[in-house]
Amino acid sequence: MIDVVRVSEAVTRTSARLGKVGHLAELLGRVGPDEAEIAISYLSGELPQRQVGVGWRTLEDLPQPKLVATATLTTVDQLLSRIKAVSGQGSQAARKALVSDLFAALTSQEQQFMRKLLHNELRQGALDGVMIEAIAKASGAPSADVRKALTLRGWLPAVGAAALAGGVPALHAFRLEVGRAVSPMLAGSAPNVAAALEKAGTPAALEWKLDGVRVQTHRSGDEVRVFTRTLDDITPQVPELVEAVLELPSTDLVLDGEVIALRPDGRPHPFQVTASRASSKTNVARLREETPLSVFFFDALRVDGEDLLDLPYSQRQEALTRTAPPGLLTPRLITADVTEAENFFTDVVKAGHEGLVVKSLSSVYAAGRRGAGWIKVKPRHTLDLVVLAAEWGHGRREGKLSNLHLGARNPDGGFVMLGKTFKGLTDELLAWQTEQFLSIADGPTDEWTVKLRPELVVEIAFDGVQRSPRYPGGMALRFARVLRYRPDKRPEDADTVDTVRSLMF
Repeated sequence: MIDVVRVSEAVTRTSARLGKVGHLAELLGRVGPDEAEIAISYLSGELPQRQVGVGWRTLEDLPQPKLVATATLTTVDQLLSRIKAVSGQGSQAARKALVSDLFAALTSQEQQFMRKLLHNELRQGALDGVMIEAIAKASGAPSADVRKALTLRGWLPAVGAAALAGGVPALHAFRLEVGRAVSPMLAGSAPNVAAALEKAGTPAALEWKLDGVRVQTHRSGDEVRVFTRTLDDITPQVPELVEAVLELPSTDLVLDGEVIALRPDGRPHPFQVTASRASSKTNVARLREETPLSVFFFDALRVDGEDLLDLPYSQRQEALTRTAPPGLLTPRLITADVTEAENFFTDVVKAGHEGLVVKSLSSVYAAGRRGAGWIKVKPRHTLDLVVLAAEWGHGRREGKLSNLHLGARNPDGGFVMLGKTFKGLTDELLAWQTEQFLSIADGPTDEWTVKLRPELVVEIAFDGVQRSPRYPGGMALRFARVLRYRPDKRPEDADTVDTVRSLMF
């Protein structure tokens, strides 16, 4: 354990990318096969268990640290799994006791590291890109092979452990597996349709951008599983989708699409309606009757047992249209004409949808990345940002956490603050976010501001980006306002500083 902590500190002190890679690769080259997955996970700033239910209050009054480091990665990981498994009556006291046992086995250095890891604050710059290069260097495998395996497996620690144990052959053994979700391909942004067409190349495909819940649907025989963009299994919550897929001719497939709640006139309900319906685990039959979901597929990753990830978009679409009827396909237009594309965009927005995704006909499916071949266009500027802190309100907002500190993701680690806003917050949203913020408060609060663990993603509309010496990134959002929170997105899915900078006027 102490070796991981020391390498983490060395990576934090090192600014050069190659230096970070070197520190990580040296450690990965000597960890045991049973600890490789844990080491990669910890150094990437995440727990194998994802969340274990330990807040900052649970970390009060911890035992004194050990003077000599004896804890191993496997023993620490086992204790964290036991902490996560605690439930039922008396769980708070039981979890507190286990946390005490964990920290009693750690040195001061290790305790500090574990605090940050539990609070999602380990921002030493060992994000996926750096860790991929470190795994490649330690294993002797090309980084492209590591990336491809990550596309198929979806979790870097497992891919890294395989590479370290078996090299290139182990990486090549990864396949698109029906029933195991892969990270979805994401889209970049453009300010307008003309700019998107220029990026994608013409002719290009223009697809409706629906304001629903992203779903990846797997079918093997009569078994169907449905995953969100965060790879959570929501199969029981979407029976309409399961039934629609079971009616398709292919019994071995993986499709990418969206579920959305539509009004009787075909216009979409607000996103919160769709998100609530898709996340509800109880009274599904009643909710289905009250708020039915529609499904629209826009990509095919596998059809009739054939993996399609490396095929161009045009060929994947051919496979999709052979498999799904028109009523289950996202409306699209293929054109090279800017005027025709802009008219299509106008019609989509008039119908109540978000905008368009412009796609290169030659683009492959870049799972887990913002592929250059997909560009989203919306009628207003929006960004997905992370809430870093909030300020207590006054007047009608007194007693509520109101003014949000907004941050964009730094590709090298951490978040960069871009400004504040309290605009767009309804009384209902103020009450909800106050409760949520207090549950993820990062230490004691002061008179004005509550610092938060960077966990909540919020969609922000704004009129532009301007230069500003007031914030660390040297820029600020103009007239920022809250549109909605995005529980379907993780902090890692937030827009980057580079994306924001590209929108600066």
